[in-house]
Amino acid sequence: MTGRDHGEPPQPDVPPSAPGFGPAPEPYAPAPAPAGARRIGRESAVAAGALAAAVLAAAGFAYVVWGRGDGGGTGPAAAGSGAPTPTPAVSASVDKGDGKGTGNGPDTVDPNAGIKPGEAPIWLRENRTEVAGSGARQFGPWRVGDVVVRAMDKEVTAYAVADGQEKWKVALQTPLCGAPQAPAAGGKLVLGVREGDSATAKCTALQQVDLAAGKAGWKVPVPQENRYDTTNEFQLAVSGDTVAVARSAVMSAFSATDGRKLFGTSKPNGCYPVAFGGGARLIAVRNCPDPKDPSGGLAMIEELDPATGGARWSHRYEKGWKFGRILSSEPLVVAAYHSERRAWSLTAFTADGKVRSHGEPPFGIDQRCNGWGDGSGRVHECNAAVADADTLYLAGGKADGTLGIDLTDEVVAVDLATGKEKWRAKAPKNRRIWPLAIEDGKVLAYVAPSEGEAGAVAALAPADGALTVVLQSPAGAAGAQGVFYSHNVHAAWAGGRLFLLNGTVKSPARGNVSHALLSFGR
Repeated sequence: MTGRDHGEPPQPDVPPSAPGFGPAPEPYAPAPAPAGARRIGRESAVAAGALAAAVLAAAGFAYVVWGRGDGGGTGPAAAGSGAPTPTPAVSASVDKGDGKGTGNGPDTVDPNAGIKPGEAPIWLRENRTEVAGSGARQFGPWRVGDVVVRAMDKEVTAYAVADGQEKWKVALQTPLCGAPQAPAAGGKLVLGVREGDSATAKCTALQQVDLAAGKAGWKVPVPQENRYDTTNEFQLAVSGDTVAVARSAVMSAFSATDGRKLFGTSKPNGCYPVAFGGGARLIAVRNCPDPKDPSGGLAMIEELDPATGGARWSHRYEKGWKFGRILSSEPLVVAAYHSERRAWSLTAFTADGKVRSHGEPPFGIDQRCNGWGDGSGRVHECNAAVADADTLYLAGGKADGTLGIDLTDEVVAVDLATGKEKWRAKAPKNRRIWPLAIEDGKVLAYVAPSEGEAGAVAALAPADGALTVVLQSPAGAAGAQGVFYSHNVHAAWAGGRLFLLNGTVKSPARGNVSHALLSFGR
């Protein structure tokens, strides 16, 4: 189980975790559909969330897409890192597998069978790596030039964008325990790695991987900020050249270029850190304990200077509100929730941290987008929101009295100046829809598969949400797409292609292989 480790006694004046940011629940990973499945029943899809995929994370995919870098290779250990560490092995370039399997049995079913003129062919990669326990978490996807990259267990693997053929693989010495939403400039990805292979091994170091070159870079230990600083998961965020590392009540920041430590934990006015958000801004999430109420406290967010860690501005929530998700980093839009009131809110900020608009929307959203019931601290977990300068586009649906709905079958446009709705665009009947990106003045959204209907990408007119399908995958792909479950998938739109990555994969078994990565596009 991933999440923060609270096995050691907390520092007396520093609570080990903030309300709402305790240990994360184990990701739910339903069993794959029967072999060769091509249809998904409507009732089971709505009940179990087995129809489709979530979409590009909030704050815009511009932070995930990077052109090729300078192709630099492995560099020396950063200053202060101690004795040099062995460089992780890098596999030779490979080119195997046809990407035609279903993930549900022998690779005999072609999801492109019966493809019609004008439809976009898909490719599919399955997990062929043995992993410990009940499964391994996947990180990514990240597109860099002509490859798309995923990270899992002890490997970082790149596939050709055009056909899904494996291009290179970097083998790590120990398992992953954290990755940011996006790499730094030039495709420099910084990962958290464990000290050993056991399930209880702590997360103790950072490993750079150059995604443009397919090579491992520097590796440095993460010094303890205090004697209680121990965890089995890092929450990582990138802003500029800074990689921020959050764990239980402490934080550190390092240079993505050479691994130098830039700053460490601070406690302004007694508020301790619990998470970071990256992108155009480095956002720290803190909890401010209330001496009169040991079980509570006030949530606070602040923008930090990525070079020094100094606060540029801060904003405290009222009692009972818990910080949820960053839905966009530029402009900054965040969601929060109030468990007792069963309410959630949207707040948009100006560049200098003033509240631009605030409101409690009447529609429902997936709990991945308001943070309710989640203790992971993964503030970019919402794969269903994009924003331009004036409007937030968010996947929503009919509110049902809870803080997390199953069927998000609308895209809701929210005016960031007023917090009011502009319009709602309805997906085809009983199908989920999520915004992906904004291109050429239009909102691109993923329309999930349903009974006999394969997934598609649609364009929504910014004025009224009028929907036009711009990219349709073959009908035979519906079954393969349907097992990228909406609550446990990462999606990215880059260069005219959609990429879907399953959040968890299992070891391959006879007649049962986990989907890992699927793509279709121009």
